[in-house]
Amino acid sequence: MDTFVTRRDFLQAIAATGGFALAGGINEVFAADPPKYGADGMPNGWIDNPLVFVAIAPDGIVSVTCHRAEMGQGVRTGVTMIIADELEADWSKIRVVQAPGDEKKYGNQDTDGSRTTRHFFTPMRRCGAAARQMLEGAAAAKWGVPVSEVKAANHVVTHAKSGKTAGYGELAADAAKQPVPTGAAIKLKDPKDFRYIGKGKTPIVDGFDMTTGKGMYAQDVVMPGMLFAVIARSPVYGGKVKSFDATAARQVKGVVNVVEIKGTDIPAAFAPLAGVAVIAENTWAAIQGRKALKIEWDGGANASYDSDKYRAGMEAAAVKPGKVIRTHGDVDKAMAGAAKTLKADYYIPHLAQAPMEPPAATAVVKDGKCEVWTCAQSPQAARNDVAKRLGMKPEDVTINVTLLGGGFGRKSKADFAVEAALLANEMPGKPVKVVWTREDDLHHSFYHTVSVEHLEAGLDKSGKPVAWLHRSVGPTLMALFMPDPKVESAIEIGMGLANVPFEVPNVRIENPEAAAHTRVGWYRAVSNIPHAFAVQSMVCEMANAAGRDPKDFLLELMGPARKIDPRTLNDTWNHGEDPSLYVYDVGRLRNVTEIAAKASGWGGKLPKGQGRGIAAHYSFTTYVASVIQVAVDAKGALTIPRVDIVIDCGAQVNPERIRSQMEGAVIMGLSNAMLSEITYKNGAVVQDNFHQYEILRMNMAPRAIHVHLVPGDYSKHMGGVGEPGVPPIAPALCNAIFAATGKRIRALPIKDQLKA
Repeated sequence: MDTFVTRRDFLQAIAATGGFALAGGINEVFAADPPKYGADGMPNGWIDNPLVFVAIAPDGIVSVTCHRAEMGQGVRTGVTMIIADELEADWSKIRVVQAPGDEKKYGNQDTDGSRTTRHFFTPMRRCGAAARQMLEGAAAAKWGVPVSEVKAANHVVTHAKSGKTAGYGELAADAAKQPVPTGAAIKLKDPKDFRYIGKGKTPIVDGFDMTTGKGMYAQDVVMPGMLFAVIARSPVYGGKVKSFDATAARQVKGVVNVVEIKGTDIPAAFAPLAGVAVIAENTWAAIQGRKALKIEWDGGANASYDSDKYRAGMEAAAVKPGKVIRTHGDVDKAMAGAAKTLKADYYIPHLAQAPMEPPAATAVVKDGKCEVWTCAQSPQAARNDVAKRLGMKPEDVTINVTLLGGGFGRKSKADFAVEAALLANEMPGKPVKVVWTREDDLHHSFYHTVSVEHLEAGLDKSGKPVAWLHRSVGPTLMALFMPDPKVESAIEIGMGLANVPFEVPNVRIENPEAAAHTRVGWYRAVSNIPHAFAVQSMVCEMANAAGRDPKDFLLELMGPARKIDPRTLNDTWNHGEDPSLYVYDVGRLRNVTEIAAKASGWGGKLPKGQGRGIAAHYSFTTYVASVIQVAVDAKGALTIPRVDIVIDCGAQVNPERIRSQMEGAVIMGLSNAMLSEITYKNGAVVQDNFHQYEILRMNMAPRAIHVHLVPGDYSKHMGGVGEPGVPPIAPALCNAIFAATGKRIRALPIKDQLKA
């Protein structure tokens, strides 16, 4: 059974047969329920008109439009489950349609920040419930009975008194003419009556396509007369083309054009880098043509950037005072009077998202319009960026979203889509596909920021913490948008830096300056990674200095179960959520910590050379703890017999996908900790491919990963799932290594640091 249909086929089918679907404009969607905005000013998408997201054909097939990008996290399945449950639809009659980029119509489409389910659970429930009520209204009108006497269940509306029934297909056209329920008129199901939500038994809607090669990824797009392009981009961020000679490139068989792409002055946001594109009849010719180019580059201000030297500069900055972002008590006095003090620097290198599918985009420009097929995490941004660069109105740009072979934040930047549009504009009427190689992706990404975290702690004679100082040094994400910002934004500060909930009487958190010399971008879990690594590692170091069990010491630092307004911790962002509704619940953080410890056998005896490490972290309004067990032999070879990871994300839509996300987060977190690193020399990235930018391989993976889900309550706010599993992994691993060997890892990646 096909569970995914293209939007074009879907629209043609609905137009030909009639049915339940959007016929006119969308202004009425905003009239009754305007979009809800989060604390970050981003629209969370209170667009719940069923005529936007649901179409029912006369044969009863229900097509659900998914407005978010599918990159393996299961969003197409999750959004569809929510709507189908409230709609009382038969899952075997469900199909999924991928929405193009159109924020006005669909609400926010930026698929990052672990936001899809927590922001759209209620709107999609309302959408499904409204569609169900419209079907019931159509049936009641058809039979001349009160709507209170009819009930929809499993794709059929029934009037119990008369025994009359009608399928969704035969009611679809009339249902579309019913008034659209809004506000309090929408009647949601009692969660105890859910059929799909939270059950964990629903098939992935595109699982078959993904595993059989039928699924369409951006690299798979093929069209008649298509041309292919690769681009020689500036190796240095902000560099420009000084001059180029394309004579030899044009002589390569199959090459049809060579085009310069003008760079954008820093800050360049998501604009393409300066470069020279080779357009050809096939990828081989394009690549050979690129090799034949002779380009003289002007590297600009970042041409001398060296990541090793920059690290030394960050370490020097970390021991000096910086911008104070949170303080209480007198840290200096408490440190001076402490019985024992600790100091440590923790280092995280540049990281590349390195999705298995490198970026790609195909574009056609014709008759003043542009159509793009691409792996966009943020199709709305891609649409706007393409329109701006081509001088078009957004309404004249169509962004078709393919499956994404991984994203991790890289594909929320639309530079590759803009590249395709620019080159298609040079070849009117011809589809032009821009292909990024693995080397292109590693050399020209938007990298996770490099950072040094300097921590100091003071303990009294009993081993109780009396002082905490944290200085975080690293380039900010805002360097993409602002000229030379040097301190972290509210977004980054709220990712495990300012909002650490420890019960310490004297605290000061500072942010020394750091300039950006690379494109800094989102990365799965973002700044939670360095902050959690430093904080949770220091907790273990403090426990060791105090002669305490690390788990017990961590729980003592957390303090008693209580709820904290994040604003009191100077966390004004709060992962984009209303701080009065999404409070920091220390009880939940304690709970996941205790569950992880118990599940892992914490405190149980292990053979020589083995150890367990623990870490817990709050991010994206979700609570996660992990215990990792390691074994290190006499030669320093590291193996990981077991990982336990516990997540409390509140209510759960698809438990199996949550498990999958936690398993993936463990692997990615271990890759970050053990192997992955981007370095720079002379302004350019050193690493070319996976032989140099390593990720975890099967023989290095944990022998067992145990995922534990804390049961959720549908009356409470949801947390994110895609990212929160990553931050605790590196510190839990390094704490385990310390327990096994006595060696403290403070700089990632570990690589050969354990070798004898």
